[in-house]
Parts: sequence; C-alpha cells; structure tokens
Amino acid sequence: MPELEPRVSATLGLVAVGLMFENYDLGLLNAALKQISESLAIAPGDSGWFLAAIRLGGLGAFALVPVADRVGRRRVFLAALVGMSAGSLASGLAPTPGAFLLAQVFTRVFMLTASALAVVFLVEELPAAHRAWGLGVLTVMAGVGYALAAVLYAAVDLLPFGWRTLYGVGILPLALLPRFRRGLLETRRFEGEREARGAGAAGGSRLAFLASVAALVREHRRRAVGVGLAGGLSAVGGLAFFQYASYFAQSVHGYAPGHYSLLVIGGGVLGMAGSVLGGRAADRVGRRAIGVSALLLVPAATVLFYRGPTWALPLGFAAFVFTSSAGDVVVRALAGELFPTDRRAASTGWLTLVQTLGFALGLALVGLGTREPADLGATVPLVSLASAAAGLSLLLLPETGRRELEAISGR
Repeated sequence: MPELEPRVSATLGLVAVGLMFENYDLGLLNAALKQISESLAIAPGDSGWFLAAIRLGGLGAFALVPVADRVGRRRVFLAALVGMSAGSLASGLAPTPGAFLLAQVFTRVFMLTASALAVVFLVEELPAAHRAWGLGVLTVMAGVGYALAAVLYAAVDLLPFGWRTLYGVGILPLALLPRFRRGLLETRRFEGEREARGAGAAGGSRLAFLASVAALVREHRRRAVGVGLAGGLSAVGGLAFFQYASYFAQSVHGYAPGHYSLLVIGGGVLGMAGSVLGGRAADRVGRRAIGVSALLLVPAATVLFYRGPTWALPLGFAAFVFTSSAGDVVVRALAGELFPTDRRAASTGWLTLVQTLGFALGLALVGLGTREPADLGATVPLVSLASAAAGLSLLLLPETGRRELEAISGR
C-alpha cells in the first residue's frame, strides 16, 4: 500500500464507506430478486422491464452530479448519503410493485450521485502514480457492501418480514452522517478552482449543471464520446450478469439462499482482486492496455457462469468480477482524468448518464429474450458481448497513466 498523507487517507476511507452502502442496496436487489418478485407478484418475463425502469432512476443523478462543479463535491456527496438512506428504508416498506419501483428510483438518484462524486474525490486528491490504485480500493470497498448484502441474505427466510428487514440496514449512512460531516473535506483542486474564478461564482444558477455538461461535450467532444461509449457499452454488457446471478443460480441450478451467499463471498473475494491488481497495473502499464484486455474477457466469464455446469458457477462468478472490476476501474479513472477541474463532476455525471441508459438497455434486452429462468443462459451471454465493444472503444481515448491532471486536460 502506498504511503498517503493523512488528509488523502481520510478522504479515501470515508468515500469508500459511503460507496459500500451504495453497493449494499445494489447487492440486495440482486440477491433477493427471487423473493422480491414472488412477494410483489412480478412475473419472470416482466422482471427485465421492471429492473430497467428502476435503473432509469439514475437519470436524476445526471442533473444532480454536475451541481458539485458549482457548490462543491462535499455538500452534494453528504446530501446523497441522506437521500439514499431514506430511499432504502422506503424500499423495505413498499406495499406494492409500483411503490417499490418509485422508492428504488428515488434511491438510485442519490446512490449514483454518491458513486460519481466518490470518483471525483479520489481523482482530485490522489497523486498521479496512485490514482487507479485508489479507484481499485474504492471498488473493493464497494464489493464489501455487495458481500454484506449476500451474507445477510443467507438469513432471508429466517428474518421477520424477510427481504424487507434487510432494506432497513440501508439507513446506517444516516446514522454515520455526523462522522462524514466532521471528517470529509472539500477537495483542494475544487477550492483552488473556486478561488481562481471568484468565490461568488460558486453557487451558480439553477440550470448551471446544464451549461457545465453542454460545455463538456462542446469543448471535449472526442473524449466525451469515447468515455460515453466505454461506459455505456460496459453497462449494457455487465449489469445483467449481476442482476440475474442469484435468480439464475436458485431457479436453474437449485441453489439455496445460503449457497448464493457462499458463491458471492468465495467467488467475489477472489474476483475483487481485479480491482486492486487492475488499478495497480493500469498505473504501471497504462489505462488502455489493461482496460481493453479486461473488458474483452468479460463475455467469456459470462458464458462460463450462464452456460457451464453447476460446479463452474463459482469460477465463472470470480472470473466475471475480476475482469469487469478491472475494466470498471479504468473507465472511471479516464472519466475523471480526461477533463479539467471545472468540468470533472460534469464528466462523471455524463458517465453516470450513459451507464444508466446502458443498464436499462441491457436489462430490457434480457427481458425481451426471457420467458422462463432457463432462457437467461442464452440471453445474458449474448448481451455481455457489449463489454467487448466497450473495451475496443477505449482505443479512442488518450493514455492518462502517470500523468498529472493539469497536463492531461491542458490546464
């Protein structure tokens, strides 16, 4: 582990904890999809559309994230923690499919906002030689949240109110809010940018985020398109794997909830090494080489899980987590590094937008080809081919490894 100054270490730790709770909610929806669907009477053929609608809730984050270029990363991140805690609690209390859908859409807005700003914090605070490593650590902590959901899910049939009780855990970030307010500082690059343009300009107008995103695309069109293709296509190809892994393992291979928990813990722990190793390799070898290699291997891992025998499920899961995590670290790093400070939150907002559309499209495509659980064995691997296309799209972008942000952006 590289030696970091205390301020940077504190920032890394706090935003990682925030992201852990984001992935707890994501992991819970993935793990308990079978129980949620049965409880709310959602047919297998309708689940793809239902989940796609939930994912489209992230479009609200596209409007919220760029506000951090005006009022600061810290303020928006703290607000996002409150919003996603409230949404998680509402999800557990939802009495109907429609109410659950609305609660999850609300939650997604703030979850994706927190996720995008976590990347901004680390890109702006970490030194050039360790940025991708730091993003890898962030991804590992996100995986801890996913694993926590899997561990608690093992008791879903024993808990009072079942899956609904598990959503109550999502309110913990609200209890930790005082700690976040004391320990999380604004990034030095944002403070410097605000001083340069004048403190009075920080608030901006209500539509300032639109101007920020429009300027991003106008001034950095090639980079914005490259990041958009990489983020959107990897989202199309990747989410369906996670979203249906528990459902597929239980419905087709006869897994019990506890078996799925062991799958996530065992395969996930091995696979999450892809985040740290991929980040470290991207710092040393280069972003593009690692990103292209990792994303090209995602479809092979998907085939192993969804088309292989029962004994191959842990291997396929670990391989998918390893390759997709390494690819995601590279895409996140490039989205933060390729743009100047006054456009960086807008760039991560742009990535959030295309990923949200990609998530929804991928789930909708799976829904089109799925009438019975066994159909997932054909549709999910086919959709995963988009990840390979995402890897090739990285070739459109310049290399950013071991370069300071000011040199990359030209400012």
